[in-house]
Amino acid sequence: MSSPAFGQEGRVALVTGAGSPDGIGFATARLLGRLGACVVLAATTDRVHARVAELRRDGVTAIGQVGDLTAEPVAQALVDACVAEHGRLDVVVNNAGMTSAADPDTFGGDLSSTDPERWHRSLARNLDTAYLVSRAALPHLRASGTGRLVLVSSVTGGVMAMRAEVAYATAKAGLLGLARALAVDEAPHGTTVNAVAPGWVATGSQTDDEAREGAATPVGRSGTTAEVAAAVAFLASRESSYVTGQVLVVDGGNSVAEQRAPRRD
Repeated sequence: MSSPAFGQEGRVALVTGAGSPDGIGFATARLLGRLGACVVLAATTDRVHARVAELRRDGVTAIGQVGDLTAEPVAQALVDACVAEHGRLDVVVNNAGMTSAADPDTFGGDLSSTDPERWHRSLARNLDTAYLVSRAALPHLRASGTGRLVLVSSVTGGVMAMRAEVAYATAKAGLLGLARALAVDEAPHGTTVNAVAPGWVATGSQTDDEAREGAATPVGRSGTTAEVAAAVAFLASRESSYVTGQVLVVDGGNSVAEQRAPRRD
């Protein structure tokens, strides 16, 4: 079931935002599990238990936890439950953010339409969750000796921007600062901290407009969740030990394409 390259045998991985059957979080948990990790999935609703059942049918050791990770006690309880179940924690993938089954509002808007409440709720969902889970997990990642912390950011905010996404772009850019700061602090402990920045990805929440944007990328399509998961899996591997504080962009070349007008030939 596992591969000798980037294997996760004997390791425990926690993946947040893993409730959607066709989202990046579940694709990541599935890949890490197939590579040999025991995985803990976190989500805001009970649907995470259906994802766990799918992984178990695949032969993956998996458990699920439900909770709102914008609350510090919930984030701490998630990490505690993971360690209580498996005795260790080696990999954390902070994927929670953007959308939530418990609250489908994405808090989009330009600055004038983003009042303080929407601003703070967006930052809590997209940035605070990563901060709180990372802080709770840090002692265990240090104890691992080969801890891996991966933050799922976005090209929005850290690389480029899109219309009417002020709060989201700010939060996702903040994740890159968090990754770089933690990378410097945690390197002496053997823990690497990196970010993945997906572009247009065909998830269940992708809109028709987003799909059209994906078709306009240099590769001519949106990415898949499996392609993003592959990037996360590399950064979560033992073999990535000399890569830290970096941002791996997964966007089909969209952020480097200078010419945007349709070709005439």
